Amino acid sequence: MDVGKRLKEVREMYGLSQRELAKRVGLTNSTISMIERDAVSPSISSLKKILEGVSLTVTEFFTLEIPTESQVVFKKDTLVDVGSDGVELHLVGAPQPDSKLAFLIERYQPGSSTGKDMITHIGEEAGTVIEGSIEITVAGRSFKLTKGDSYKFSTSLPHKFKNTSKKVCKIISAHTPPSF
Repeated sequence: MDVGKRLKEVREMYGLSQRELAKRVGLTNSTISMIERDAVSPSISSLKKILEGVSLTVTEFFTLEIPTESQVVFKKDTLVDVGSDGVELHLVGAPQPDSKLAFLIERYQPGSSTGKDMITHIGEEAGTVIEGSIEITVAGRSFKLTKGDSYKFSTSLPHKFKNTSKKVCKIISAHTPPSF
């Protein structure tokens, strides 16, 4: 493993400059710079001292999973619509293998629904109506929600959504796991 590159990744993950890390551990920033450029290789004891600046052990340093660069911001015109028939389900972020959550911006046109059949899948779902109203049926019980009302339920229970009003309904929701 490239110790210098790894140290730089860890330092940046903690949001520290070379100077800040050096100051925390009583070294010069040029020492940190030389290590990161692989101009010098630190001894285990020196590495241990440097890692105290970010509260990591040597073992954690070598085994820590450093997140790869991923998209953080999703502009509204890039959201994928996975809905149909008057129901827009705009997925925030593309599904990734390590995702544990799906986040949706939902729009139901007047009279639209998720279909006549009930839906079931493993997980949980929660959301808030931010505009209009919606009728949610969960396990045979129907609920009318309006702006500001929220819901949460196990998606293993049969459920469906229907806009029975004459206005568009907008919901912000999340569900786990990120597929249904």
